[in-house]
Amino acid sequence: MVNQNFINLLAEGKPEYTDGGVLSEFTWLIVVLPFLAAILITFFGKYLPLQGAELALGTVLFIFSYSAALLYEHATKGIANEFFINVGSIGSYDLEFGWVVDGLSIMMYFVVGTVSSLVFIYATNYMQGEIRYTFFFTSLTLFAGSMLVLVSSPTLLQLLIGWELVGVCSYLLIGHYWEKKENSSAAMKAFITNKIADVGLMIGIIVLALSTKTLRISEILYQSTHDYADIKTVAYLGGVLLFIGAMGKSAQFPLHVWLPDAMAGPTPVSALMHAATMVTAGVYLLGRMFPFYQGMASQALDIVLLFGVITLLGAGLVAVVQDDLKKVLAYSTVSQLGYMVTAMGSGAYTAGLFHLWTHAFFKALLFLGAGSVIHAVHTNNMSEMGGLRKEMPRTFSTFIIGTVALAGLPPLAGFFSKDEILASLNHEGHNLYFIISVLGAFITAFYMTRAVLLTFFGDYRGDGHPHESDKMMTIPLIILSGFAIVAGWANIPGVYTGFTKWVTTRKNYIVEYHPESFDLVAMFSGLTSGLLGIGLAYYVYQMSGNATDGDEKIKIKPIWNLLENKYYLDFFYFKFIIDPVKITFAKFVDSFNSNVLDRFVNGVGTTASKAGGIVYTNLDQGGIDKLLNLSSTGTDTIGSKVKLIQTGKTQQYLMYFLIGVIVISLIILLVL
Repeated sequence: MVNQNFINLLAEGKPEYTDGGVLSEFTWLIVVLPFLAAILITFFGKYLPLQGAELALGTVLFIFSYSAALLYEHATKGIANEFFINVGSIGSYDLEFGWVVDGLSIMMYFVVGTVSSLVFIYATNYMQGEIRYTFFFTSLTLFAGSMLVLVSSPTLLQLLIGWELVGVCSYLLIGHYWEKKENSSAAMKAFITNKIADVGLMIGIIVLALSTKTLRISEILYQSTHDYADIKTVAYLGGVLLFIGAMGKSAQFPLHVWLPDAMAGPTPVSALMHAATMVTAGVYLLGRMFPFYQGMASQALDIVLLFGVITLLGAGLVAVVQDDLKKVLAYSTVSQLGYMVTAMGSGAYTAGLFHLWTHAFFKALLFLGAGSVIHAVHTNNMSEMGGLRKEMPRTFSTFIIGTVALAGLPPLAGFFSKDEILASLNHEGHNLYFIISVLGAFITAFYMTRAVLLTFFGDYRGDGHPHESDKMMTIPLIILSGFAIVAGWANIPGVYTGFTKWVTTRKNYIVEYHPESFDLVAMFSGLTSGLLGIGLAYYVYQMSGNATDGDEKIKIKPIWNLLENKYYLDFFYFKFIIDPVKITFAKFVDSFNSNVLDRFVNGVGTTASKAGGIVYTNLDQGGIDKLLNLSSTGTDTIGSKVKLIQTGKTQQYLMYFLIGVIVISLIILLVL
């Protein structure tokens, strides 16, 4: 059913929004179809010409088409609507599922649909001949569908279900090549790290539900922005707990350790995970709940801001020392997620979502470009690449576009979204965080230029036979490079700010700074830092000698070792958390199990066995069986005696009858 109060809750009287009509009413199709497709692929995929890939492709192309129609409708008319289906209740809480059709959800539908379509097309060629091809497309389709369940959620319960489904699918996809232990270990690491963070999300949901007496997100936001006393006392706690959940999915320090290891999965998985699903879930959660954070949980934003800044700088520095091309991009994703979270923490709702939007396209492009390279040279290590621009011109040119977009140079997408974050930090007076973010832009440009030079310039250092990838892999790169150029044009200060209008459906709830023109200080700082990063990397890795010697020129051993060991976080986790659990706690549990539980169970079993023996010997055999045997023997004896009187002579039977009558008569007479 439609929530009739939704638009009033969003815009206090619905001044600019429509309900979306049939288009929004049937949006459930893009959520349900991936699950139906996954079932069909599982049972019938191996019998189809493309082994199930055609079903997966058809599904995501439908999602892309439908989401594009929704985005056009929203951009021209504005849509704000949500639908509920009540499936039961627990006490006073309704168990409801449904879908939201508003600016934020439509933007996410489009990102998921667009990136998924291009990744799936790419994967049909990239995964050709690989093990478990059909199962791969089943899992990938479920992955996209699970993200759509999450972003379509009108209730915290459905959001949690989508959240956990995304985690399960990531486990399956990261560990796709589970025959190698490091791959299965990476999958388990991702799963366990996210489960730890999910505890915070679950408790946060419980706190908000108990405080507001509802699981509907729109109702919670209404209460949190209308000074309801019931939620005031727990708003800060609820905000922090929800953010802990977001830290896991969106890989914020110190829960980011799973994401670089997740590169164990096939490259299409990495592209989809880093661009449109999984890691954007945490940023989406902050965006969906932003009115709550800006209202009663405003103090929690200080924590969000702090961890975002730490993440963007810390992960960027680690990217500088990586040799694995995919891990450079993985740490880059962690850093860029830090930018998005920093924006949210500073109150720049639109800037954070805008960077999510632009990042989705150029990071998908970079990962698929890296996959094209790896597919050609059969190694992830940049030290074994070099000179590939000559052999792979389409991959090289599109990778350059993605790099420039990520480095934040105009007029590509990353320039506009990163500039808006810097402008917001500068406007809010977060001077230290502004400086760190500018430094992060320098580091981003440096490590991406390093990656380009080591991969595509100089002489080829590997043992393979480099070649350009098939058109099924390069066409998605070309399309994504177009998005990497123009996606930022959706929000140009003083020119066109359509993106701001798209995502701020809750106009009366969200108050944020929107620059009417470019902030010259922020723009100059970001642009200069990016150019300096590119220039320094070019000098170190290209102009001053062999590119492979570049690392030695900038290596300060203690710092380099710290970065190579990823701040020793993995060492810390294993030394002080995992090993104590495995060695101390696990041994205690094993000892308790052996000496207490097993002894108790064995004791019960022994006692029962002995009691059974006593019952069997004394009661069953010595009592019941003897009684039954005696009864049987007695009956047999009596029967043998009685049968002697059965002579077959009528005279004897009449005599017995008369004697019986006389005896009975005498008894009656004597008794009476």
